[in-house]
Amino acid sequence: MPVTEVTTDAEALTMTLTAEFPAPIERLWEVFTDPRQLERFWGPPGYPATFTSFDLTVGGRARYHMTSPQGEKYHATWEFLELDGPRSFTVLDSFADEDGKVNEELPTSRMTLVFEPTATGSRLESVTRFTSAEALEQVVAMGMIEGTTMAMDQLGRVLEGLRAYAQGKGTQTEILDDTHVRITRLIEGPIDLVWRAHHEPELLKKWMLGPDGWSLVECEVASEVGAKYRYVWEPGEGVEGERFGFDGEALLIEPPRRAVTTEHMTGTDYPGTLNDLNLEEEDGATLITLFIEYPDKETRDIVLATGMTEGMESSYARLEGVLAAV
Repeated sequence: MPVTEVTTDAEALTMTLTAEFPAPIERLWEVFTDPRQLERFWGPPGYPATFTSFDLTVGGRARYHMTSPQGEKYHATWEFLELDGPRSFTVLDSFADEDGKVNEELPTSRMTLVFEPTATGSRLESVTRFTSAEALEQVVAMGMIEGTTMAMDQLGRVLEGLRAYAQGKGTQTEILDDTHVRITRLIEGPIDLVWRAHHEPELLKKWMLGPDGWSLVECEVASEVGAKYRYVWEPGEGVEGERFGFDGEALLIEPPRRAVTTEHMTGTDYPGTLNDLNLEEEDGATLITLFIEYPDKETRDIVLATGMTEGMESSYARLEGVLAAV
């Protein structure tokens, strides 16, 4: 993980994050000052950022929002105070409303990002200064340390490029905390086609099968927010196992990049999950990132122990074959 340290200083009213990256400072400057690259990592898992304006000049402003799995938007603004590319920049970071007006009821802070060369790449030091100890305590209680750390941990794949980050690694499962898991898989194919393969029944039935010998026999897709879906699998002749299914509701649909659904095993009282599907394309390949939120650590561990990752890899391998034939 690139983040090496996060500290707070109640006397200096600061929060300081340090991270190391195998890239030159010029590359770090580029990703932090290009809104299309910045929004690929700035929001923590489950709360991706969208920059709607970005005036990279002293006195200029940037506006962005983070979208929760339920579709709620949390708005913020940057005012650029100092620019010294590619070494550093300073912004006034404020919470805002949907029109970009600063929310005076929440803390405004001064954030300075400094990029320094190292023997293996570069070091990022982010120092955020607050106006009071109460303001510092407030943002820490809101999860700023955890959110910023997870956001910075996503920067590596942007710096590397998707192929270097994920190609040849198959389906990867990462435990983020007691209730959250991130699953990634690079698929050869454009994002629009990968989106279709996740939302068109005739394509889903060709690849979302799990282990060999199983079939997706019922496939009702949720095509809009609030709609219900239902999938049912059954084993073929000579294959061990019992028919089972999942159902749920679409909470957020943003084609072709994001879909959030609930998931529950049909006919059981097992706790459900929240599944946050994100697609990202680069150089003709699409990275599938699935964030799963479990109700508790016990449920998380039970599900992971079922061989879920291996079953998903079998399906994703089929998906590449399906896309090549479309």
